[in-house]
Parts: sequence; C-alpha cells; structure tokens
Amino acid sequence: MHPSIRVITIAAALAAGSTVAFAAGNAAKGKEVFDQCSVCHNADSTERKIGPGLKGLFKRDKLTDGKAVNEANVRTKINEGGNGMPGYKDILSDQEKDDVIAYLKTL
Repeated sequence: MHPSIRVITIAAALAAGSTVAFAAGNAAKGKEVFDQCSVCHNADSTERKIGPGLKGLFKRDKLTDGKAVNEANVRTKINEGGNGMPGYKDILSDQEKDDVIAYLKTL
C-alpha cells in the first residue's frame, strides 16, 4: 500500500471513530433527566431558583462563571458543578449528559 493511501485510510478510520464518540443526545430523554435538575433550575424562564434559570442557555454569550456557552463548557459544569451545584460526573452517564445538553439546546 502506498504511504499516502495508508495515511488517508488511518485518517478516515479516526474520523469515523470520533463520530461514534460524540453521539448526539436525545432531547426528549434529556428532558426526563433534567426533571431532577428542575428543583434548582428553571427551564421555562431565566429567573433564578437555587441556580440560574436555563431558558435560552445556548443563545447566551456566557455562563454565570464567565466562560463561553458551548457543549464542552456546559458538560464541564455538569461534571464538576461549582458555586453550590454538585458535580454529576459519576452520577449521570455520558449518554444522559448528551441528552441533557440536547434538551438544554431546545430551551
């Protein structure tokens, strides 16, 4: 096999593998998971409960900690918590986190 073909084949295999690693979430399932979060967070307004209201979260420029609103930073917040919020790294599965993020994008 020619070296350049080998590189293209490896790159294609890596790209295919990364697609699986970042599977899209299911917003309907995410809403079910988010019901646990609704004790502290409003989904239908920006009004604060114990934590900030999350309506329009992905339309905002920044999270309350000043970081940009994107999937990676929202996932980090879910995993690590902070400012009174517990971390859910070991409580929610990766799929549940994907689902919650998909749901938050619909708010």
